[in-house]
Amino acid sequence: MANVDVILLERVSGLGQMGDVVGVKPGYARNFLLPQKKALRATAQNKAFFEKQKVVLEAQNLARKGEAEKVSKKMDGLKVVVIRAAAEGGQLYGSVSARDIADAIIAAGYKIERRQVLLNQAIKTLGLFPTEVALHPEVTVHVTVNVARSEDEAKLQAVRGEAVIIDPNAVEAEEAAPATDEANVQAAGNA
Repeated sequence: MANVDVILLERVSGLGQMGDVVGVKPGYARNFLLPQKKALRATAQNKAFFEKQKVVLEAQNLARKGEAEKVSKKMDGLKVVVIRAAAEGGQLYGSVSARDIADAIIAAGYKIERRQVLLNQAIKTLGLFPTEVALHPEVTVHVTVNVARSEDEAKLQAVRGEAVIIDPNAVEAEEAAPATDEANVQAAGNA
């Protein structure tokens, strides 16, 4: 199927800047760009409308970008804790999604939407995970998500900088070590 031309109403990562006319797949335009009001179909009428509204749109974009930069200064480096049940090896019973991270950030006192959390895949283990939040198409902040089984464990993970998990191989080695020492004592006594 042929690409559809659209006029971008804001910067879209990987596509272009505001005012660019770009060709995209019809589904991407129909399901994302047009409903999110990030683009208009590139018809003669819409091009004329965009040219008339260009100054207003750029001013609105600059105002939103300025607000996003103010929030980013406060929010950059934010650490949020998400409590989840997990196995001894650190594997979660379930996962942590963008919605869970957004809820934790909102609970920390910031106003964001789930779609602003840039998470390539769900988090499925305990630990500290650097995550990006797009406050504006041109402004992103880094947030650390601390996934733990309890508040105490989250504090310990924050201090250590890594997940607090029990390594099953280490436990087996510790259990095997005393048996080996006893065998060496018996062997020495028999000699």
